[in-house]
Amino acid sequence: MSVADRWLLPDGIDELLPVEAEKLESLRRQLLDRYRCWGYQLVIPPLVEFTESLLISSHRDLDIQTFKVTDQLSGRLMGIRADITPQTARIDAHSLNEAGPARLCYAGTVLRTRPKTALSSRAPIQIGAECYGINELAADKEVICLMLETLALAGVTSPLLSIGDVSIFRALASLCGLDEEQENRLLDILQRKAKTELTRFIDQEINDKTYSHLLEKLITLFGDNNARQDNSVIEQARTILADAPLSVQVAIDNIEQVILYIQQRFPNVQCYVDFAELPGYHYHSGLVFAAYAPGYGEAVANGGRYDDIGAVFGRARPATGFNANLKALIDMGEVSTAKTAAILTRDDGTIEQWQAIQSLRNQGETVVFLLGDEDIGSEKSVFDRELVKVNGSYTCQPINHEK
Repeated sequence: MSVADRWLLPDGIDELLPVEAEKLESLRRQLLDRYRCWGYQLVIPPLVEFTESLLISSHRDLDIQTFKVTDQLSGRLMGIRADITPQTARIDAHSLNEAGPARLCYAGTVLRTRPKTALSSRAPIQIGAECYGINELAADKEVICLMLETLALAGVTSPLLSIGDVSIFRALASLCGLDEEQENRLLDILQRKAKTELTRFIDQEINDKTYSHLLEKLITLFGDNNARQDNSVIEQARTILADAPLSVQVAIDNIEQVILYIQQRFPNVQCYVDFAELPGYHYHSGLVFAAYAPGYGEAVANGGRYDDIGAVFGRARPATGFNANLKALIDMGEVSTAKTAAILTRDDGTIEQWQAIQSLRNQGETVVFLLGDEDIGSEKSVFDRELVKVNGSYTCQPINHEK
């Protein structure tokens, strides 16, 4: 390996230099403080766990995204987390195991075997909040509001909120008698909005055509939505899916209620409904949502309901939550950091100077020693004051940058 190659990072693995790191840490602190104001308690799960704990979803996506290593102590297989949500589910179900609702939040790096898109990081810093133990639409409304506040604090003031419900497609697939393999193929077709391919699939794969026309119409139910309009996507869905089971009607009503709730509280947020867009289909159980920022090609935050995921830990609970990528938020938002005026000085070896410096630092000031033969002029772009001894006491004086 050449000297130059030693500086290369793996594809999709990035680092944050001082300016970006300061922005990210400032935003992380603001967000976690905000979550605490909503009653969400901070948890810090471990970076690695046994795969039996991490890979609790039945779908292969999380398995494929997880780096595996062998524990040298036990010989068991461990995974480096690719998502923190399963860890919070374990904490709620097993580590806490408390009666009543639990609100948990977190922030930490996750590692993925491959990026979600060509330009995505494989080591995003994930921040999020999860609400356990409340089987009510009110919990979904709360986490969506908290997600939108997250974006607002990051400077994303006019996001697009996309809303759907995986239970609608799941109910229609069950009515049509699809097996798991057929369901996965159909799901892929719907995600790609491939109408011709969908028609061919229905003709060839579904024997009982009683409800197949509903699946064919599902792909057309998307668009910007004003829940108060007579011809909104919601009203179209009610008409087209009128023959579907009651659970489908309830899901449509829930989407409408969420949109009305959000429009009242976040008038700058544009709501978009897509009944065939089903992110995390094998993981989620009901309402799903994602937020998009202008000029950014993928969701900056997403979430949804994932009831009973804690069953593998012996405690099935209602659950809903969201997460966002902090690195993406500082890239697209307008995160500002407080610029602290810095003080420069040269160590004169006295305890009096040390005490003066420590007093300034305790007040939140930044004080840095000039080392060796450095000249104050070499640091003038960073510091604006100098600590000097005047008449036996230490005082701060402005640095004359024009010298």
